[in-house]
Amino acid sequence: MSIPGPKILLMGPGGTGKTHSLGTLCDWAQAHGKTMFVLGLDQGLEALFGYYTDRDLPIPPCLHWKWQITKPLGLKQLSLAADQVAKFSYEAITKMLDPNRSDNNAFLKILETCSKPVSDRDGKEFPSLDQWDSSMIFAVDGLSELSNAAMKMVIGSKPTASMPDYGVAQNNLMNFLRLCAQGSRYTFVMISHVVKQKNELTGAETIQISTIGNAISSQIPPMFSDVIYTVREGDKFFWDTAAYGVETKTRSLGYRSKIPPDFSQIMDVWLKRGGE
Repeated sequence: MSIPGPKILLMGPGGTGKTHSLGTLCDWAQAHGKTMFVLGLDQGLEALFGYYTDRDLPIPPCLHWKWQITKPLGLKQLSLAADQVAKFSYEAITKMLDPNRSDNNAFLKILETCSKPVSDRDGKEFPSLDQWDSSMIFAVDGLSELSNAAMKMVIGSKPTASMPDYGVAQNNLMNFLRLCAQGSRYTFVMISHVVKQKNELTGAETIQISTIGNAISSQIPPMFSDVIYTVREGDKFFWDTAAYGVETKTRSLGYRSKIPPDFSQIMDVWLKRGGE
């Protein structure tokens, strides 16, 4: 029996080549008869397209994508929230409900997209995400906006969130990530920004993924087979699995620095170990 596809968390500051490096995964997919579907949740997809267009190369036919941006709050909603802040106590605000939050439920729309993926490239329809096998590669760019969508599903335009609000949003986000990272046979890539966290006891800073609060930031990396930190030195881009203060993990690359940002290194190891 073949082993499921790798589950890869690629995390790093903005401008370190995370989305751009997806082009190497697409090249590998094209060469090995796989289909790659990218769900773009922020403005980063143009970096993937630039991997090809900047070199005057055609985008491979194996690549499909859906660009799904979380709609920001409008001026009317922002004004209402500002008025509530001025009029009510913090305790009263946390108990409020936005009766219109279902009108812009971006997290539900993301789940609906995954239930019936349709490519923006050519309108091709794919089966539900939970029916995909190892012939598929699914990449989500990025975790920050996925987290934002999960939070807005709960609070809508409410100007603050209570602890139960955080718990509901975190639980829904974790369930989606578990489905993709632990309940699937396809290759799954999640792209994430990072934040610095200071240990109050030691004063040391650690780098963690950016998501809904600190409570789940340490629970997400263990779901993945490879957790890679992206860095830029001048005009050079690298992957790092040995960075100090970063929770990395690898089953394919070894623990080292200045790794070329190329997904084929992971995918070739997967094939050698029993992938198909």
